[in-house]
Amino acid sequence: METHVKVLGALQIAMGVFGLVGACILVLVFGGVAGIVGASGDPQATIAVPIIGITGIALVLFLLALSLPSVIVGIGLIGYRPWARVAGIVLSIFGMMLVPFGTVLGIYGVWVLFSKDTEKLFVQV
Repeated sequence: METHVKVLGALQIAMGVFGLVGACILVLVFGGVAGIVGASGDPQATIAVPIIGITGIALVLFLLALSLPSVIVGIGLIGYRPWARVAGIVLSIFGMMLVPFGTVLGIYGVWVLFSKDTEKLFVQV
């Protein structure tokens, strides 16, 4: 089960990093769109630019809130930290709603982290 825990940790980190990259891309996209709309000279741009900015900020913060815990828990799982097992179970259960990759990772995470052999790994540390 040691290998499964390390693989799960690496997959959690990978999913989190993909989310962080997505957040960076959203910053560029929404910033670029807001800049283009603002530079258009349209009188209604003064209304549209703040709406675009608020929407972009909300999406980026939401994506960060989903991605950062995955990276942190993944690092904890690789280090066999006891808190990471519980947090990994919670993330795996919530991750099942993110079809299709989150579902597969969530099912795998629940299977790995609820195993009796895995529980023993986290008690040793």
